[in-house]
Amino acid sequence: MIVGLLHPGRMGAAIGARLTTAGHTVLWCPTGRSPASAERARTAALAPVDDLTELTARATTIVSICPAHVAVSLAETVAQHGFTGLYIDANATNPTTMRSIRAAFDDSSDVIDAVISGPPPTAETGPRIHLAGPAPAAARAYDLFISAGLTTTNLGERLGAASALKMATASYLRTTRLLAALAHGLADAHGVTDALIAEAHELGAKPLADRGYLPSVAARAWRWQQEMVDVADTLTDADLPAGLAAASAQLFECLAAEKDNFSIAPEAVIARLRTPTAPN
Repeated sequence: MIVGLLHPGRMGAAIGARLTTAGHTVLWCPTGRSPASAERARTAALAPVDDLTELTARATTIVSICPAHVAVSLAETVAQHGFTGLYIDANATNPTTMRSIRAAFDDSSDVIDAVISGPPPTAETGPRIHLAGPAPAAARAYDLFISAGLTTTNLGERLGAASALKMATASYLRTTRLLAALAHGLADAHGVTDALIAEAHELGAKPLADRGYLPSVAARAWRWQQEMVDVADTLTDADLPAGLAAASAQLFECLAAEKDNFSIAPEAVIARLRTPTAPN
């Protein structure tokens, strides 16, 4: 199968590598992408194309893995290029956004709502992919990911179901990481950090015990901030309180300047949360 990948970020490149290893041709568009993206694409054996026009003309399936805040505009751009194949949106969007993505295409294209749960795949492990959408199109998406050795499940035909699952898991996981950061900041302020970590181990509270994960929280905050805005909107739509998600979005905004800085010290992460922009 000829697959177009938009774009080879950390997750996208890793998924693309699995697809190329499985024998698929995976196209990517270098226009406007960073040298880091180009290196990831090269390592994953992705095939470059001249522009998006060539990618949409050659690919029978496009997999969109991009920051959530550009997911709709990217889908609209692909649709404007006349793409008529299978479009798999695998971004951390909410159900309302997913419906906007579907609306960008006419009936000549099939659109699948997908969510990738877990870290980028390696040779030994992989994330879980959940799909939702019309049965024939979902079956094609399922076969594609299964062929690459990726654990895949079908949540049914209701578009938005996979996005809702992502919002539900993110509402818990992202906030948990922030709560751990705040707990470590409080413990640092009172000189009881070692005791906190020991107590967390006793309680079986892995995120709280794992101070070493704080740099990863900061490095991903630029993406997670928008996720939590979408989570808040989804909670509101479900008549559930959205205050915790909204506060999480504000805290991730405090960390967003550390984009992709996985080498930041945990103490520097906590210092970022002490800035005046942090919510009271």
